[in-house]
Amino acid sequence: MESGGFFFQGGCYLLLWTICVLVFAKNQSRNIRQTVLLLGGFGLYLTWEPWFAVVLATSIGANFLFGNWLRRNPHWLPLSAGILFNLILLGAFRYLPELAVHLSKGSLHGFAKLALPLGISFWTFQAMSYLFDVYRDEELDPSLVEFALYMVFFPVTISGPVCRMPEMLLQFRSVEKTRPGDIAEGLRRIATGVFMMQLARLLGQGILAGDGIASGFDHAAQWGGPDVWCLSFGYGLQLFFDFAGYTHIAVGAAKALGITIPENFARPFSSGNPSVFWTRWHMSLSFWIRDYVFFPLATARREIWWRNLALIISMAVFGMWHGASLLFLIWGCYHGVLLVLHRLIQQWAPQHEAQAPSGLRASLGWAATAAFISLGWIFFRSGSLAQAGQMLAAIVSPASYTAHFLSLNLYLLVGVLAFGYAIVLRISDAVDRQLQAETSGAASQTTFLALLVRWRWIWVPSLYLLALLFVFLITHGQEMSAGQLMYRRF
Repeated sequence: MESGGFFFQGGCYLLLWTICVLVFAKNQSRNIRQTVLLLGGFGLYLTWEPWFAVVLATSIGANFLFGNWLRRNPHWLPLSAGILFNLILLGAFRYLPELAVHLSKGSLHGFAKLALPLGISFWTFQAMSYLFDVYRDEELDPSLVEFALYMVFFPVTISGPVCRMPEMLLQFRSVEKTRPGDIAEGLRRIATGVFMMQLARLLGQGILAGDGIASGFDHAAQWGGPDVWCLSFGYGLQLFFDFAGYTHIAVGAAKALGITIPENFARPFSSGNPSVFWTRWHMSLSFWIRDYVFFPLATARREIWWRNLALIISMAVFGMWHGASLLFLIWGCYHGVLLVLHRLIQQWAPQHEAQAPSGLRASLGWAATAAFISLGWIFFRSGSLAQAGQMLAAIVSPASYTAHFLSLNLYLLVGVLAFGYAIVLRISDAVDRQLQAETSGAASQTTFLALLVRWRWIWVPSLYLLALLFVFLITHGQEMSAGQLMYRRF
């Protein structure tokens, strides 16, 4: 996207959000609040491509009718028809163009240039979860306006989190004025998200132009073992800052309206095993796959092998959600196998567990999890299967560790940002503990930490503005494509 269009849509988003905040803070009419949100959401969507809104409106109308059909007749037939409609709609825009690209000629070749409606993977999954919930006898009776609002709620339409109707319907019907504390918390989350997304852009572009993660994957001709580890971990960090940053903005924008939406990340880099990681990374989609794919599959048979296979199939679906690519399929299956192996180790460990200190076991588990999760990003980010194979070959070749081909600036940048993020989390935890202690009256008011907490309204915004200005000055004038929201294309 060109920078002019990017700033235009950003300005539209800010204007819409400001209007909605004012309406929700002053008005208690349900009809007015819902109408402002609905018109604003569709208006924002129209600023991208008008025909995108036509596709979304078609999905809204069809799924609303399928939901009514299911309420009248809770049978597998209307459910299957609704799910099939959504899969065909998603496949036509999400997978057909990718398939057509590989066809030099034929009836499908004309679909190669079909544009992908923004957020279609997210709002289609929301539509399917609504149908599943109605089929499961959830007491859901949204009006057409409320269902349309569920599908086009502007903080989450483009890139999630994936919401569910039972969590949203009562909030859409609320007429309580937004509390000042919610607006303040929303602004804090938005500020956090803006900074994280700038860090993602910095990682993608590098300190110097063409010296970042994007260049390391797309333009490097060869890699040593250290290069691959730097790129794989650095890309995971970039993806986290980018998508978690966007989620902060989405959660904050909704919170300022008095609406709570699902969180998407919960410190995934502190996970001690793959199972924990997938309860902390892209949580709204992970839990969607768990509830609507894994559980139905796993309960179909009682055998352990089937449950493990269901886990691999579910993660393969997770991978293919990102695109019709062999690399995405491999990435999903890779994580499915990791989860199965972790379960087997859990079953084996109590009988053969070595008497190692618990702290050492936890550290080894964290290190192994970080390494295997990072290796998975090679499949996710590589431009081809051959590139992924070349990078993995460098990982397992001892000779490749004698040299590196990436700039030392990139190693320094990844290391500094990873260490800085860990320090920020530690400081945040310490501040939270101090605030809790002060609330209970058990904290000393003379310690250095107490002084930091007392004056946080001065030093935190000051440091934030200095850091944001520093990152902006480094990245200003470089290509925007390396640092834009990467999940927008899903």
